[in-house]
Amino acid sequence: MPIWLAILFIVLAAIISGVACFLSGVNHRKKIAEAEIGSAETEAKRIVEDAVKDAEAKKKEIVLEGKDEVHQFRNETEKELNARRKEVQRQERRVQQKEETLDRKMDNLEKKEENVAKKLKQAEERLAEAESIKKSEFEVLEKISGFTTEQAKEYMLKNLEAELVHEKAVRILDFEQQLREESEKRARNIISLAIQRCAADHVAEAAVSVVPLPNDEMKGRIIGREGRNIRAIETMTGVDLIIDDTPEAITLSCFEPVRREIARVALEKLIADGRIHPARIEEMIEKARREVEGIMKDEGERAVLEVGVNGMHHELVKLLGRLRFRTSFGQNVLDHSIEVALLSGMIASELGMDPTLAKRAGLLHDIGKALDHEIEGSHVEIGVDVAKKYKESDQVIHAIHAHHGDVEAKTIVACIVQAADAISAARPGARRENVENYIKRLQKLEEVASSFEGVERCFAIQAGREIRIMVKPEIVKDERMIPLAREICKKIETDLEYPGQVKVNIIRESRITDYAK
Repeated sequence: MPIWLAILFIVLAAIISGVACFLSGVNHRKKIAEAEIGSAETEAKRIVEDAVKDAEAKKKEIVLEGKDEVHQFRNETEKELNARRKEVQRQERRVQQKEETLDRKMDNLEKKEENVAKKLKQAEERLAEAESIKKSEFEVLEKISGFTTEQAKEYMLKNLEAELVHEKAVRILDFEQQLREESEKRARNIISLAIQRCAADHVAEAAVSVVPLPNDEMKGRIIGREGRNIRAIETMTGVDLIIDDTPEAITLSCFEPVRREIARVALEKLIADGRIHPARIEEMIEKARREVEGIMKDEGERAVLEVGVNGMHHELVKLLGRLRFRTSFGQNVLDHSIEVALLSGMIASELGMDPTLAKRAGLLHDIGKALDHEIEGSHVEIGVDVAKKYKESDQVIHAIHAHHGDVEAKTIVACIVQAADAISAARPGARRENVENYIKRLQKLEEVASSFEGVERCFAIQAGREIRIMVKPEIVKDERMIPLAREICKKIETDLEYPGQVKVNIIRESRITDYAK
């Protein structure tokens, strides 16, 4: 046998044995797998059965719990429904009771309406009956009195009017007396306090200045050769030099006080220097002018500081200083303005008002007198224009305008300034009045009072502070006296100019004369 065939047989045998071994292994693993699968299926069935049992148990438990909750919820719901049912029943009972009450009230109202209707009907019947009775009574009264209804009304109104006039006069008198006493007491207290706190002396100032000389020889040097020195002084200053027999003195006369002061200062400097000629005169007058302007500025600032007014325009301060050399009725205007400002501030403080505003108005009330020699018009109009120019407040401007009564005082500040101005002007020595003007004023006062009907005689007494009027009793009745006094006061206020106030005193005297025979 060939070798290759033997080898082939060997290979085939090996292959066959390998296949047999492989098949036997496969069968063995198949059996093992089948056994494992059988055990897994058994376990799975067991697990499933256990899960089903657990699920059944949990299902039963959940069902029991759900039944319990449903039962509990049902019980709560039933309780709530029962409570609400009871509340509804209670509300129904209340509504029913209210309906019954309303029904009873409606019945009562209907009965009351019926009663009211009956009463109204009875009232209308009684009113008609009263009207008929009234008409018949009026007819009877008309027959008895002989007056018609209109005539009777007119007669009654006249009597009532006469009674009311008398009663009104009595009441007015009582009220005026009470008010006058209270206001006079209050005003007297305020004014006396202000005067006591602001005491000042006034001395009449003249319109001339006297310059003392070291000797009478100086008069000739001031006159100069052919009068050239005196002419130069008078020309440059506008002041008249009066050189007379008065020993060691020269009088300067000028209506404008600032120019007079400049001439006085310049002349004193010339006398002290001793060199008097036109060139030196011009130089000294210029120095004196600058010096006087400085004095005016200082005086204005002093016045503002003394009064305590701030924020005033510097030009107004200069004009105030100019008042230092201005006089009015012999009274220094700057001192007068300062006193009026202080009095105004004190009166305003007593009245509970702003004293600063009152001081400002009082200080500036105569500011127009600083320019009345240069500008035409009264010092009141000039002062108003100046205050407007330098942006003063409306109250200050009105107080300046009203302080002499040119316009009616519409603010308390203006009234305060008027009162303070009168107080300052009434101080001893503050005003000078010649006899002729004084007599004319008293005569005019008596003429005004005599112009009224029923006035028999009148006398101005107390230096024109009081007018005593005798009236005819058959013309002026008692109830007419109060209106007559008021009318006379108004006419005096309108027609006359006077310081302070005038007391109008009316006297009515009835005399009865008879003879026993």
